[in-house]
Amino acid sequence: MAKTSPITFFRQVRAEMAKVTWPTRRETWVSTVMVVIMVILAALFLFVADWIISSVLGWGINYLGSLF
Repeated sequence: MAKTSPITFFRQVRAEMAKVTWPTRRETWVSTVMVVIMVILAALFLFVADWIISSVLGWGINYLGSLF
């Protein structure tokens, strides 16, 4: 692979950055809100699942403990 000079490299980077289609402020805002909502929903789901599993296991352990 041929080495390029730093000046050539930065010119190429600048040319590639000009080709990028950047999202609008509104698209960025909507995407951010959707990510926050999904994170909250995932956290709630995991909280409820953890609570249910720990309750069932606690009940099972107490039940088995009462048998012996």
